[in-house]
Amino acid sequence: MNPLFKAEVYQNRRTQLKKAVKSGIAIFLGNSEAPMNYPSNTYKYRQDSNFLYFFGLSIADIAAVIDFDENRDIIFGNDFEIDDIIWMGNQPTLASLAEKVGVKEVMPMAKLGEYIHAAQAAGRPVHFTPPYRGDNKIWLSNLTGINVNNIRNHASAELIKGIVNLRSAKEDCEIEQMENACEIGYKMHTAVMRRCVAGVPELELAGLAEGITLSYGNGVSFPIILSQHGETLHNHGHEAILQEGNMLLMDAGAENLMNYCSDNTRTLPVGGRFTQKQQEIYEIVLKANVDAINAAKPGVYNKELHTLSCKVIAEGLSQLGLMKGDVNEAVRQGAHALFMPHGLGHQLGLDVHDMEDLGENFVGYDDTVSRSDIFGWNALRMARELKPGFIVTIEPGIYFIPQLIDIWKNEHKFEQFINYDKVEQYCDFGGIRIEDDLLITANGHKVLGPAIPKTPKELEEIIEK
Repeated sequence: MNPLFKAEVYQNRRTQLKKAVKSGIAIFLGNSEAPMNYPSNTYKYRQDSNFLYFFGLSIADIAAVIDFDENRDIIFGNDFEIDDIIWMGNQPTLASLAEKVGVKEVMPMAKLGEYIHAAQAAGRPVHFTPPYRGDNKIWLSNLTGINVNNIRNHASAELIKGIVNLRSAKEDCEIEQMENACEIGYKMHTAVMRRCVAGVPELELAGLAEGITLSYGNGVSFPIILSQHGETLHNHGHEAILQEGNMLLMDAGAENLMNYCSDNTRTLPVGGRFTQKQQEIYEIVLKANVDAINAAKPGVYNKELHTLSCKVIAEGLSQLGLMKGDVNEAVRQGAHALFMPHGLGHQLGLDVHDMEDLGENFVGYDDTVSRSDIFGWNALRMARELKPGFIVTIEPGIYFIPQLIDIWKNEHKFEQFINYDKVEQYCDFGGIRIEDDLLITANGHKVLGPAIPKTPKELEEIIEK
């Protein structure tokens, strides 16, 4: 049985959602097991995060309904039979599990379709979130009669907005779990730092990090990014051997036993010492990270923090001769995106990119801020106003992507802001990213978890000699 909050936590969440959605019913489908290569050999199970948030139970093949008109919460599923118990041991009844999350009504799974059809026949709205797994798309299509190819288009914006509003501001019990996830993240990152020396295989370090997350929690919160080619933003390959003079970028997080996630990035000099060229770029990224953290507080838009980081990067690169001209104008037009083509960060919680299954624009944007169509700016996942309880990542970076540099140079793009002759001297540089997890408090902010080393001096001291 997975750990649970007190029943009152789940009851209160469902009560708050009932205030946000006017009428009808909401369907929450749990995830099923996913076979690796034959039906009984499955991947590690992960429950749907919205189901976890409102109903808590990390069990395959169950579903739930919140009836907004009748003020009912119902879990649908079937109790285990003797054939299951032979392999799994004695199992609690679904009713006893439902009681632990404050749900009094339990029905057999066969009744779910009947309940939905009755609501449809009465003309009541049937709300659901966009399904992201193929089996749940088919299941939801069969339950509602909506063509499987159009099912995501019928997701309820009203329900999505209600969920985003609730899940964005973390409760105290959630913050405690996030701190725990970040403690595991600290262990995995510092363990890798101590072994970041020439001759060590990347694969060994990736395995070391993942093993730590399995020792203390549910494993990694996403596939580990660990590579000496940090210019590839999501580089999941671990084939190389660490070489002196290279930098190792590790973007990795842990998922704890309650399914809450951490997400940190550090860029390490193999052997413990940056070259002068590497340290000059590193110090710019570090300043962009620290300045954005220091500016974070309620009422500030995350887009403002992104802008601040981009200006720090543009100013620093200008001082090194890689950029030129007016820094503010360069950032406004997107010239900085040659070096930082992604956004500053994202929300973090039960998902490493929290709630993005509901739609990035619902999570990161609202009526007060809209997404840009300018390259780089359009990759900003989280732009909206920061409020107490929000947890966001702060992850600026500088990357030298040879293919992108070639395209922009051949197009004579932003020549008034970019010194391409100088930039080409960095085509073999790689990339640097520094990422921390930040809680917005009532009066400011707090970096979650133990402080993972990030200054050049701290890295030099921890990396094994």
